[in-house]
Amino acid sequence: MWERIVRRTLLTLSICLSAFLGYLLFVNADSAPSTQPASSGSIERADAKISEFIFTQTKGDVVEWQVQAKQARLFEREKQARLTGVDITFYGEKGTELTLSGEEGTLDITTKNLELANQTEPLVVETRSGYTIYTNHLAWKDETKEIRTDDNVRIVGHGIEVTGRGLLGRMATQEFEILEDVHVDLVPVS
Repeated sequence: MWERIVRRTLLTLSICLSAFLGYLLFVNADSAPSTQPASSGSIERADAKISEFIFTQTKGDVVEWQVQAKQARLFEREKQARLTGVDITFYGEKGTELTLSGEEGTLDITTKNLELANQTEPLVVETRSGYTIYTNHLAWKDETKEIRTDDNVRIVGHGIEVTGRGLLGRMATQEFEILEDVHVDLVPVS
């Protein structure tokens, strides 16, 4: 008698599992596997992964700038390195001119253009001349030697605080221009 109950229970369970499996196959039959590559942030698609990444841009024997990252994922097809834990140092005739730190960035290996972004705290840009710039996103264009953003910007130093939207910075002259909605406040020097 117990055998019959156990057999019927197992048979019922098998039928239910088969029906559920058939349902899953039917529902997912329309969504065939994609031939598209994985999402752009996917580590599986990266051609290489490097810890403690350092990239140095030189002109002759002179170092122009250097990128250091805790991790880089290299994508050969896109000619990009996607970086996390990024520090960038720009050099000039007098040594270090500008330092930037960010959570994530992208280096275009062909053009040597960079993008740096933070999701939570603003990027911190420190200039040799004593100013600190705060913004969420910056793009470096190597050909023109300029940094730029369309995001909100705050520049602090030497007793002033300048806020606005958009920034254009020229490395050759160490000039930084806030592009829109500019406000200047005098602040106590600490």
